[in-house]
Formats: sequence, C-alpha cells, structure tokens
Amino acid sequence: MRLALAVLLAGAAGGVLTPPAAASGPGPGGAAAARACDPIAPTECLLPFPNDWFTRADPRSETGRRVAFTTDTLPRPASGIPVSPTAWNRSDGFSPGSAVIAHVPGLDPAATGAAPITDIGRSLDRDAPIVLLDADTGERHPYWAEPDAGAGDDGRRALLIRPARNFHPGHRYVVALRGLRGEDGRTLPAPEAFTTAAGRPLPRGHALYERQRALRPVLRDLRRAGVPARGLHLAWDFTVASERNLTGDLFSIRDQAFRGLGHAAPDFEVTELTDLTPQEDPRIAREVRGTVSVPSFLDRPGGPPGSRFHRDRDGTPRRLPGNTQTAAFRCEIPRSAFTGRTPSRPALYGHGLLGSRNEVGAGNVKAMADEHNFTFCATDWIGMAADDVPVVLGALTDMNGFPAIPERSQQSMLNALFLGRAMIHRDGLPADPAFRAPGGRPLLDTRHGLVYDGNSQGGILGGALLAASTDIERGVLGVTGMNYGLLLNRSSDFAPFQQVLDAGYPDKLRQQVVLQLYQMVWDRGETNGYASRLADDHDVLMHIAYGDHQVAMVAADVQARTLGARLHAPALAPGRSPDRVPHWGIRTAGTPFRGGSAMVVWDSGTPTPPLTNTPPRAPEYGQDPHSDPRNMSTARQQKAAFLTTGRVMDVCGGAPCTAIPTP
Repeated sequence: MRLALAVLLAGAAGGVLTPPAAASGPGPGGAAAARACDPIAPTECLLPFPNDWFTRADPRSETGRRVAFTTDTLPRPASGIPVSPTAWNRSDGFSPGSAVIAHVPGLDPAATGAAPITDIGRSLDRDAPIVLLDADTGERHPYWAEPDAGAGDDGRRALLIRPARNFHPGHRYVVALRGLRGEDGRTLPAPEAFTTAAGRPLPRGHALYERQRALRPVLRDLRRAGVPARGLHLAWDFTVASERNLTGDLFSIRDQAFRGLGHAAPDFEVTELTDLTPQEDPRIAREVRGTVSVPSFLDRPGGPPGSRFHRDRDGTPRRLPGNTQTAAFRCEIPRSAFTGRTPSRPALYGHGLLGSRNEVGAGNVKAMADEHNFTFCATDWIGMAADDVPVVLGALTDMNGFPAIPERSQQSMLNALFLGRAMIHRDGLPADPAFRAPGGRPLLDTRHGLVYDGNSQGGILGGALLAASTDIERGVLGVTGMNYGLLLNRSSDFAPFQQVLDAGYPDKLRQQVVLQLYQMVWDRGETNGYASRLADDHDVLMHIAYGDHQVAMVAADVQARTLGARLHAPALAPGRSPDRVPHWGIRTAGTPFRGGSAMVVWDSGTPTPPLTNTPPRAPEYGQDPHSDPRNMSTARQQKAAFLTTGRVMDVCGGAPCTAIPTP
C-alpha cells in the first residue's frame, strides 16, 4: 500500500491524476447575479470567508440565500483549469464548521489579545477584539483564533477563526475585527475600502455603493450587540447552510431506496464461508463474505471511483434505470455466539482512512466481538476507501474532482444502511445457513436493534451514518472528531498528501480558502453536516485518545459541544492539559450516567499535541496513541455496555481513564 501510494503521489504532483473539469453552467442555484471579489478585502478574491457577498437572494431556499460563486471567483489550481461552481452553488449557505478566514498583514494575535486555543472562554469577553455574533439570536459565538502556522510568508498568512461549537444551521452570523495590533503593539489601520464603505453614505454609482448597502445590516446588528462601528478593522456577515440543505442528498437517496425496498430484505449473496478452529482463531468461529445489492444513485453503472450523483433538473439525486451498487461485505461471527445461550448482537463496523471492510478482521474488533457477543459486519466506505486514493489525490490538485468524494461516500452510507437492514431482517442474513449454527440455531439476535462501532474515519463518517439510519439504535465513534477542514492540517496522516495539495494550490493563503471550500461539499459526506440532526436523534459514545497524532482532539471537543455530549470526569490528571479551562464548554457527566451522548478521554501518556494547526510527529510528540483506546479491554467493556443499554459505565474507578500504549 505504501509503495502504491508513493507512485500515486508522484503522479498526482505531476498533474497526471487530475480529473476532467466538471461540466460548466449554473445548474440549480447557479451563479446568476453573482458578485465579483469583495472590495473590502482586496488581497484575495474570496476573502473574507465565508461571506454573504458571494450569495444571492433565493426565496425558494430555507435560508433565503443561495451561494453564487463563479468560475472567476473560485481559486484555480496551478494548472489554470477553471473550477465549475455547480457543486458549491447548490448550497443555501456555508459550512456550519467553517473556519472564518481573514487576511491581516502584520497581525500579532497575542498582542491583539485574540482568544487562543488554550483560552476559548476569552472569546466571549465583552471587549474581545474578534466578535462572532449570531444575528438570529443576538448571542456571541465561542471560537479560538490562530495564525496559519504552515504559511512561510508572513505577508500571505491567514488568520483562522475556528468556531468552538458548530454554527447553527440556517442562521446568519456577523464577524467583527477591531483593535488589531502588530508585534510592536500599534493598532493596524483598517483597509481603506472598508473604512469608506462603513463611513458616510456614498452616492449611487460609487464603486463601493453596493458594498455599503450590504454592510448596513452588519453594522446595525453589531451596534445592537454593543459593538460600535468606530474602531472596526473589518466586518461582514455570512449565512450557514440549512439542515435540510446539508442532509438533503443523503436523506433523499435513503428514502427513495427504502421506499423501493418496502418491507422486504435487501437482496444479498453469501460468496464465501470459512469456519475456523480455536487453534486458527480463538475468538472468531466463522467468517462470512458476500455482497448486498443496493440501488445506485451514481452517474456510472456500478458507481466506480470518480462517480458522482446522477441528478434531475432540480438537482435531486436520481437512480439511473437499473443502476445497482454491489456492495461487498465481510462479517465476523464470534465463538461466543456458538458456545453461549444467546445469539450475537448485530453490529456494523466502520473502517479507517482510505481502508477497506477487511479492517473488521482486526484484533481489537475480534476481541470486542467475542468478549461481548457481537457479530460485526462491514462494507467499504466507497468514496473514502482504498480504491478511491487516485481520485482523492487528483482532487487535491484540482477542485473540480472533489465533489465525487462526498457523493460516493453518501452512496457508501446507503450501502451500509442496506447491509444493516439485511442483518436484522428475518428474511435477511439471519435466515441464511451461513448465520446459523449446526442444527439451525440462529447466530444473529433479531430481537434487538442494530448498533454501530467505528474508528478514526469510521468515527468521522459514522456520525452521518447514524443520523441517516432508522435501524441503528446507538453508536460508538472511536478516536473521532468531525470537520476535515479543521482536521487535515493537524493530522499526521495528511503529511504525504500535503505535497499534492501544495502542487495544486501552492499559495498558502489561498490554500486555506480551498480547504474550507472542500468542507462546504464534504459536509454532505461526514458528520460535520449532520451534527445537529445526530444530536436530536441518536446517542453516541465518543472515545478520544489524548495527544492523538491522526485525529486532533480539538475536533472532538467541537463535536462534543455541538452534540451536547457529557464528559467523563475527571477527564485528565491535574496539570495534564495546557488549557486555562480544560474541555471548555463541555458539561461533565453525572454518576450514574443518565443517558444521552458522552465523551471519554483515554490517556496513554503521550505529550500534549501542538497548539498550532500543525500535526504532532514522533519523536518530539511521542508514540501515536491513536490505536490505544480500542485495544483496552476496559474500553471495550464500556463500549459494549453503552451499545446494549445506553449507559456509560465508569470503568476507570472514578479516576481519569488511562490506556496502555499499543506495541
């Protein structure tokens, strides 16, 4: 895999893997009446970002807005190929987890007093130099501010303002920057265009007349919130995409597919059955492989890598006649299901980054299965599986190819939903001889609902799967977080892909905008776009590895705040966290735990990760603890209790949870 990845990386960096540009044209919610670059921030076209300057009125959308990018406003890759705005212009707002980006040459965030990652509470101070205001509620929104540590040129360094809790879908937000200072402590002058637009009324026909009109409600909302126009360095507003817009594609293909299925079990075929002796595997007695047939909503027969949704004129995903996804699956039936009195609990498993269903055969999954009598079945997260690596790499050099990733990922979620239904339907897998013991005794317990367990990417995508499922009762999201736009810069996994992104978009300021543009369409294929629905409909247990090199803990904290998850306390030993208030804004769980979602931090003694948007690397940051929680029997005991009862057991004796580093 490493050699193949190296070859693919070399090809992508040379432009070999760049997918063809998407078809041009406005499509649904196209770029009619779109504006050019925002004149109040002349250094980079899409800045400040996100920004309602790049939307238009749309009375048909739930927000009343529609994103209206053009090929001229979207950043072109180094190849110079124009980027079609079609996929972005389906949005009625921006990502609920978007970083707010501004370019302020000479800015020193520390001298300014901007709230750092270690003191999020400071962002809500009345005199905070950066204000995020929910214009719909009048409340301030928490954040932390950081300069892009990956930018080598101070003159092209982005100011990144990260929401500490996702923005509320469908709401409008106002951003204000004031009292910004440089290293010498002096106040930085505001951009002249902004000062003019925020000043006296301009005559019709003035170059900034329209910008001034758009700025008036921004200044009015700030004034009502106690932030006067005088002293502002920059201010603007943006609208967050509605929940319906974020979840609409996945929920639509789910509803269409299950409506066609009715009360029947999905069609499936068992292609391979292997009975294992205790000497061959002391935990798993039978391994079953097969396929399940799923309606495909992708635009190519069988939905290969690079496929996108086939859409009707209104932009709704529709199935091409007869198009079917043959989703391969692998199931591990524990020895306890054969030897115990009760059949095993059916559970879906979600694999890690660009992996495959075969991760269900990992040692920790087998241990979980046999120790707690679960049968785990898995199918590939197509779109983010091993076969998709060339498409992923190509999308990093050219944004045109990116929508294929989340759209194929949504098809993979439908595949998993069909596999899950087959696991619990009396005419599905439980009826097949492969899932019966000698003598015909069932090995799958259909009296109880389906549950989910996923790790790493399986956690990041798994929350979206749970939000879409009517069969899954609850789930465990292991070493998880959400929002790839926040995660990538902070992940050691992304390091080899960074060179490809650098080749496609070498300017670091523009690159930060590109990452947030990716997130706008990625929301449809990972938990970030479904967090509000997940919080309402499902309970999850989040297991976090302190100092994780691959999935940054800060992304888990944002997710926990957004879900309203409770924190196992004490979470860490005293002095372990550099934060002024560790896990700020996350309420602690009571004893006993009374239901809902929860987060447990497992500490292997790994050094605290960087406080910048950079990844931790060995040896400075020690051994990666990413795999440690799932390899602890106590953590598996806690997961099993949650999956079966919804309770979070204190398996750590009233102390912080510690893990043994995986050899």
